[in-house]
Amino acid sequence: MPEARETAVYTHGHHASVLRSHTWRTAANSAAYLLGSLKPHMKILDIGCGPGTITADLAALVPEGRVTGVDRAPGVLEKARAVAAERGLENVDLAVADVHALDFPDDTFCVVHAHQVLQHVGDPVQALREMLRVTRPGGFVAVRDSDYAAMTWYPEVPGMDEWLDLYRRVARANGGEPDAGRRLKSWALAAGFTDITATSSTWTFSTGEEREWWSGLWAERTVASSYAERATEAGHTTPERLAAIAEAWQEWGKRPDGWFGVLHAELLCRKPR
Repeated sequence: MPEARETAVYTHGHHASVLRSHTWRTAANSAAYLLGSLKPHMKILDIGCGPGTITADLAALVPEGRVTGVDRAPGVLEKARAVAAERGLENVDLAVADVHALDFPDDTFCVVHAHQVLQHVGDPVQALREMLRVTRPGGFVAVRDSDYAAMTWYPEVPGMDEWLDLYRRVARANGGEPDAGRRLKSWALAAGFTDITATSSTWTFSTGEEREWWSGLWAERTVASSYAERATEAGHTTPERLAAIAEAWQEWGKRPDGWFGVLHAELLCRKPR
């Protein structure tokens, strides 16, 4: 196995506003492209599992199999452990891991899954090579990432464009690639994948409840999370500008005609037998 290497800095961190978004994620709203390929006996690796809501859903879908959730942040694994326990799932294992150098033998898992991970790592091609290595012949690597430059919204509230420009600059300064979605297939080809099914899907936030939730978590994240600290400490912006961006998010959320779309690219890659 290759030596471990540092990943990019995780731009979002694990502030409460970030975890509200992560715990909203389910297999249905974030991994639907994969679900038709699952079988009850499968052994799955869920990379970057965070608080474990998708991990738990996958475990429920493979009752005769087992799901291993891994993340670089030990603290968030405690939340994932609590989610699995609350749901009475006994086929979930959790561990700290670096996707660039996974501590598993070759050909271990039927499915290796990563949601919103490759945009945050230092070397996405190496990460995909590792995912391929630990996948069994005939098994699947499944990855899904958003593409920030493809996010779109209405109405054009002043300050929202500044949010997008700032986020992309901060994420790249941290070593990631916020416009990962459009690059997934290219990265997979560079990693040696040959059997690739590429699709896309979206999250949409438009109802009053959806706008309140989405705008609120981004407004809070903009001023109170690790992202805010990294944006100001690195000189990308000031606390005053962050406060103005947070107000723009809140203003957008109050608009009855508000609509926000998040485009995701998805790859389902089969390892040759």
